[in-house]
Amino acid sequence: MPDSHNKSPGGLRGGIFLRGVAMGAADIVPGVSGGTIAFITGIYDQLIDSLKACNLAALKLLFSNGPAAAWQYVNGGFLLSLLLGIGLSVLSLARGISWALHHHPLLMASFFFGLILASALLVYRQIPHARGAWLYLLAGVGFALLISVVRPGEMPVNALTVFGAGALAICAMILPGISGSFILLLLGMYEPVIQAIKSLDMGMIALFMLGCATGLMAFVRLLSYLMHQHRGPLLAVLTGVLLGSLSIIWPWKLTGSGQLLSDEHSLDWHNVLPGDYAVQADPQWLFCLGLMVVGFVLVLFIETVARRD
Repeated sequence: MPDSHNKSPGGLRGGIFLRGVAMGAADIVPGVSGGTIAFITGIYDQLIDSLKACNLAALKLLFSNGPAAAWQYVNGGFLLSLLLGIGLSVLSLARGISWALHHHPLLMASFFFGLILASALLVYRQIPHARGAWLYLLAGVGFALLISVVRPGEMPVNALTVFGAGALAICAMILPGISGSFILLLLGMYEPVIQAIKSLDMGMIALFMLGCATGLMAFVRLLSYLMHQHRGPLLAVLTGVLLGSLSIIWPWKLTGSGQLLSDEHSLDWHNVLPGDYAVQADPQWLFCLGLMVVGFVLVLFIETVARRD
């Protein structure tokens, strides 16, 4: 049993619930990862260890010692508080964030650019001094840049693809720096999933969540091993992924033909400088720069409060 489990009460925890709300809001936005929020708020290791504890040993404990012992083993109060926060955030903020991304894409992207840049700094500061760290960091940057230039293929929306999309997206969502929403975009499943959430299509939501649970249980064990046995290289790779993902969230984008994006979820884009963007529309660079700073400072503030907590 992870040591962190012994430190957690079995009931709902307000601070963890609020972290879950922040994680849910981040996971809705392509380019921002809920895992990043978990990391900078100081609950990432506990999250991974708690998820890893949801195994056959917990099931045996349930039948041999009762629900209370199993609940304590899997750190149930922590997981329930976090999942309630994520669920509430996704259900309540999906429509609002979707509206903001549609009507104020530059401002929203700038704010999240600042968030990710500060997150990269915080993850970098936690890398143990080790030889070859820069190589791992560059590998992470290269991986994120490769993801950013991949274009989606056609994928039908059916039970199998919804389940599979959930399994793949959750692996990205749990990693700092890789956005599960962006993976859904690559698969062509972002719009169907967001639409299902907006319309409360419980059948599709349940299928997607089942895929998420399956993928998470399979992936979290590998991630736990890497966090405990190869923490330095993993953090270096994740720092690189965060830095590389800045290309995804860069505010000023035009289509391949140099026109404004007509669809905020389109993947037919390339990054340009504000001056080049000004040929097509107002780059709003002063407001964007201000929101980058706000996002950057907000992450540092959250990390400071979480560390004291």
